[in-house]
Amino acid sequence: MKNNKDMHEHSNSSDMMHENHSKRAEHNKHEHDEHAEHDHSSPVEDEEISMWKKKLFWAWLFGVPVLILMFIARVFGIEVVSDTFVIILFLILGFPVVFVFGWSTIKGGFRGLFTFYFNMDSLIALGTTIAYLTGVGALLGVVQDYSGVAAAIMAIFVTGKYIESVARGRATREIMKLLELGAKKARILRNMGGKNEVEVEVDISEVQIGDIILVRPGEKIPTDGIVVRGESAVDESMVTGESMPIDKRKGSNVIGATINQDGILYVEANKIGSDTFLAHIIKLVEEAQSTKIPIQKLADKVTSYFVPAVLVLSVLTFLGWMVFNGDLSKALTSAIAVLVIACPCALGLAVPIALTVGSGMGAKKGILIRKGEAIQTMKEVRILVFDKTGTITKGKPEVVSVHSLVKEIYMLEIAASIEKLSEHPLSRAIVNKASQDGVKRFKEVKNFKVLRGRGVEGTIGKNKVIIGNTSLMNERRISVMEVENKVEEFEKLGYTTIVVSENSKVLGIIGIADALKDDSVEAINLLNSGGYRTVMITGDNERTARAIANAVGIKEVLANVLPEEKAKKVEELQKLGEGLVAFVGDGINDAPALKQANVGIAMGTGTDIAIEAGDIVLARGSLLGAVQAINLSKATFKKIRQNLFWAFAYNTLAIPLAVAGLLHPIIAEAAMALSSISVITNANLLRRKRI
Repeated sequence: MKNNKDMHEHSNSSDMMHENHSKRAEHNKHEHDEHAEHDHSSPVEDEEISMWKKKLFWAWLFGVPVLILMFIARVFGIEVVSDTFVIILFLILGFPVVFVFGWSTIKGGFRGLFTFYFNMDSLIALGTTIAYLTGVGALLGVVQDYSGVAAAIMAIFVTGKYIESVARGRATREIMKLLELGAKKARILRNMGGKNEVEVEVDISEVQIGDIILVRPGEKIPTDGIVVRGESAVDESMVTGESMPIDKRKGSNVIGATINQDGILYVEANKIGSDTFLAHIIKLVEEAQSTKIPIQKLADKVTSYFVPAVLVLSVLTFLGWMVFNGDLSKALTSAIAVLVIACPCALGLAVPIALTVGSGMGAKKGILIRKGEAIQTMKEVRILVFDKTGTITKGKPEVVSVHSLVKEIYMLEIAASIEKLSEHPLSRAIVNKASQDGVKRFKEVKNFKVLRGRGVEGTIGKNKVIIGNTSLMNERRISVMEVENKVEEFEKLGYTTIVVSENSKVLGIIGIADALKDDSVEAINLLNSGGYRTVMITGDNERTARAIANAVGIKEVLANVLPEEKAKKVEELQKLGEGLVAFVGDGINDAPALKQANVGIAMGTGTDIAIEAGDIVLARGSLLGAVQAINLSKATFKKIRQNLFWAFAYNTLAIPLAVAGLLHPIIAEAAMALSSISVITNANLLRRKRI
């Protein structure tokens, strides 16, 4: 029930509107079409996941028979068919796995070798290709056969790529969802000469600057503008994230896509197309997406050094055997053995399998990892920035304190009987409080009236009841001296203070606030004790923001921050160099900041846009989830490091044997299988970790 200062009336004549209408239509249509281009962003991610899923299916369809045959013929030495026939089967079944379903990896890997950019694909491509070709050499009686290993390596690698693509999530849907928020139609007034006005429904793309738009209760405001007639409360929570509806009257600014609640508004459009607030938010999200640097995978870093080292070692092994032994077959076999044993198939699973287990653990706790990078990044976060409404607080006004000069239940009964006739959130909070405290029947009210921005009034029996802010009391010359100190106390605590009066006598006051979530204090205390820097960011005034911050334990407050400035504030904190920054939010206006932060943590109880923009989603809407996400990150990344170690350990230990020519193919295959088992087992041990 805040008072809004009137702004100057800003309107153009209907003649000018008509004259400029056609000139602006083409420009506005261009803006509309420009935004429509974003609709193609989401399917790209879906296609990538689908592609790897298909490759996964076909790779294992051919790969499983290879593995079965490999264990029967090579590991257990059971001769079902001749060795030559086994090799031919390996070559036939392995070809589609390596060179069809793994073709993108083969192509990318060899490109990396030729350009000296060594990565995971380079190792897999070289190892699988040469291993496969040993099958041809084995048929010619030149070298040992490793062709079955090639299919196994590629099948496991494809599995890792599929898991990785799913873990990354579909990261671009928020743009399309933002576009869907805007109104599709608008009802504008056209002057037909004299005082005659006609309502005309048009597509949003046809609305022009200066058009007068009629917005009825419950409808979306089509575009940014200024109220020229009417009074109403507007729910701006879907854009601002703030729960309290804002009272609007002549001269008030309104934002497109917000919802008109209980009155008719006549709005003059002053921003259209790409100039609107919603379009600006979309632009900020896009910019944050494009400038965010992806985390370099640790596996690729290790591989970039490991691959050239193995290549050099393989060449030296070949040359060494040729010089000291002169046996081409032995030299070639030993060199290939070095490549094969140094190509750990477990490396393809080391990171994705740990991420999968970690993500599963998180899901049970309501922590949804949308992007695998967040697991690696979250452990480095030192600054956590929290949105206020809906994140630290419940996002719903509640009665938090009552000070009554009469019997409290009587005051609540009187107040609730009047407020029950209003749809304002503050009124609903008072009615809920009265119901909780035992008021079961409400008194009959006559002459009910809403006093916009100030309060409500009505008659109960012969008693005149006025409920509202202190400004209303002063206006009606109702003394508040008896509760003056308590009013000041409530206001210092950041409460919205409602005065209840009967027959010009104050009965008491009611303090309403956006109550803290049950576990917000516990979560912030855990972060503070852990040495993290906690910051609250809000559009509220300094006093209200400070009151909430003090209650929850946050010492640093950024108040009076406009929605579009949140991402900039996050960027400023990043530039301080004190550590990575995580942003925790739930509103549409939080999306750019969620994208700008090193890790965006979205409350699952918030808007779909915030959820899609987040790297991590706290499904239960609990701030304790942020603490658990940090612990999960540390535990999971520890397993990733261990997995990378085990992925290399057996193979690295066996390399000297390969160089010495003592490595039998069975040892190479056993080492690969053992390293894979070790990686999977170790990753599953993560489930025992308490976060």
